[in-house]
Amino acid sequence: MAATVARDLRTGRSPWMSRPLAAIPTLELTRDLTADVVVIGAGISGAMVADALTDAGLDVVILDRRGPLLGSTPASTALLQYEIDTPLTKLAARIGLDRAERIWRRSKLALGALRERAVHLGISADLADRDTLYLAGDLLDREALALEADARRRAGFEVSLLTGPAVRERYGIAGRPAILGHGNLAADPRRLAAGFLRAALGRGARLYAPVTAAQVEATAGGVSVETEEGPVVRATTLVFATGYELPRKVPRKVHRVVSTYCLATRPQPRAFSPDLPFVWEASEPYLYLRSDHEGRIICGGEDEDLADEETRDALLPVKIKTIQAKLEAVLPGIDTEADYAWCGSFGASETGTPSIGPVPRMPGCYAVLGYGGNGITFSMMAAQILRGQIAGTGDPDADLFSFRRRF
Repeated sequence: MAATVARDLRTGRSPWMSRPLAAIPTLELTRDLTADVVVIGAGISGAMVADALTDAGLDVVILDRRGPLLGSTPASTALLQYEIDTPLTKLAARIGLDRAERIWRRSKLALGALRERAVHLGISADLADRDTLYLAGDLLDREALALEADARRRAGFEVSLLTGPAVRERYGIAGRPAILGHGNLAADPRRLAAGFLRAALGRGARLYAPVTAAQVEATAGGVSVETEEGPVVRATTLVFATGYELPRKVPRKVHRVVSTYCLATRPQPRAFSPDLPFVWEASEPYLYLRSDHEGRIICGGEDEDLADEETRDALLPVKIKTIQAKLEAVLPGIDTEADYAWCGSFGASETGTPSIGPVPRMPGCYAVLGYGGNGITFSMMAAQILRGQIAGTGDPDADLFSFRRRF
C-alpha cells in the first residue's frame, strides 16, 4: 500500500498543458539513498519547499509517483490571491479576530514573497499583477460586504467598496456591489512550478521519478522511506507535499477532497476591459474568473463535495454549460465557447486555511495540506514556515497552521 492515497486528480486539458515546456531532468532510483530531507511530491508545493530548503543549504531528495508537474498543478487556474476563501469577518467570528487577522496578513506576505522569489529566480511564467473584484453574493450581501471591507481596512489592507453601477461602468461586469482589492498575481502554474523545481535542482537537489513511497518509518533517529521500486531513502527529515493525494498517517479530519470545473475561452481581448481584475463571488459555491496574456477568459466553479473521480468526470459537460451561463451573466456579450475544459480534485477545509508543520506522532515528518482557492499562495507560505522549522529558525505564525491547533 502506498504511503499516500492515489487519485486520478484531473480530467480534460488546461491551456498550460498546450504550451511547450522543456523537460525537467529526473533520475532512476536504483539504489538506497541518504539526504538531509526527502520531499514526497514534485508539484507546486514540493517545488517551492525544495527551493526553500536547498536555499537553506540542505541536501534534498524529491520523490514523485508520476513525474514532475503531472498531478494537480496543471489544473490550477492560477488566480494567486491573498484573500482566502473564508471572509475575514466570518473567520474572525469562528476563530477570533486576532488569529483571523494574522492569517490574512500572513497570506498577503506569502503572496508578496512568491512574487519576489519568482522575480529573483528569473522565472518566466507570464506573471502579471492583478486587482481583485469580490462581488456580493449569497454569502455576503451588500450590507455584509460593507462590513467585510471595514474589517479588511482595520487589518491593514487597502480596499475600496464599489457600488453596482460603478462596477458596471469600470469593468463591464453586470452590476453588483464589490470589494476592490490589489496586489494579486496571475501566472502559468506549470511554468511557475517548473521554475522553482529547476532552482532547487540547480543547487543539488535530486529528483527521482516515477517512484512510489510505499511505507514511511519515522523514529527519533531519522526517517526511512521504503519504495515500491525496492530502494530505501533515509533522511533526517521528511516533507509530505503530495497535494490532494492525502498522506495516510497525516491527520486530516478537518480536510476533505472536493471537485471543481473550469473552462478557457478562445482569445478575445477586445471583448472585455484591458484592466479586468480577478473576479470571484461571495457565494457558496462561487464563480471565479480571470483573463490571461493571450486574451482568454479562464473561469471555474460549480464545486461539488465529492471525491469520486468517475462521478466527477461524468458531470463535466453539464457543469461547463452551467459555468458558461454564469460567465455570460457576469460578462455580458462574452463568447463563452470553451477552447479548453477540465475538472479536477482539490482540497477544502472548514476554515479555508491550510495545515502546515510537524506531523503528530511521526518524528521528523512534516506535511503541507494547502486548501481552497489559495493553494499556490499557501504553497509559498508552507515553504517559508517549513524552512524555519526544519532549519531551526522558527516561524512566528506556525501555530496558526499547526496540525495540533483547535480550529
